Amino acid sequence: MQALRSTQAFRAGAAPRPQIRSRNVRLVVVNGTVSSNDFKNGLTVEIDQQPYKVIEFLHVKPGKGAAFVRSKLKNFLTGGVVEKTFRAGEQVNTADVQKRDGQFTYQEGDEYIFMDTETYEETRLKKDDWAQFLKEGTTVELLFYNGKVISVDVPQFMDLKIVATSPNVKGNTVSGGSKPATLETGAVVSVPLFINEGETIKVDTRTGQYLSRVNN
Repeated sequence: MQALRSTQAFRAGAAPRPQIRSRNVRLVVVNGTVSSNDFKNGLTVEIDQQPYKVIEFLHVKPGKGAAFVRSKLKNFLTGGVVEKTFRAGEQVNTADVQKRDGQFTYQEGDEYIFMDTETYEETRLKKDDWAQFLKEGTTVELLFYNGKVISVDVPQFMDLKIVATSPNVKGNTVSGGSKPATLETGAVVSVPLFINEGETIKVDTRTGQYLSRVNN
């Protein structure tokens, strides 16, 4: 009877339970994979523990032999471009790249300075392809790899002012030809003949194509 009472008291919580101490467990993040059949420009992949961006790809199906995908990859860390061939359907590791909002604040020589709008920390990046349509104050996406900013994504559409182009010729219409125009960022794009210096246009930053005139 005494033993039964002791058991009941233990169950009622009279005796303290032993504490279970949690062990320090290291979180391991496993990157995903993507099929080479699903490649697209701008996709980030990881080759030999290095982050790359797909800048060109071509699906090839020869008359004899297996199909394959020929690609050009740009290394985020070195800026170098390599050509690599994958089997059709081959699984490729995707790079574990995180994105966070940032702002382009100013340029210093070939370096572009960005501010993390969450932490207010500054990051310097060497001038790259993304710079041609970038103007001060633009909100961008900072790309982080292993805790370090490796690149930025510029908005797909930007409104930019034309600082130099040949004069408009009377009679030119939307269906006419095109001419080169220099934008405020220094980039040169093709615009319709009726577009004038000093006007603002909308540009697709992924293709560098003129989209429309922006009404001020």
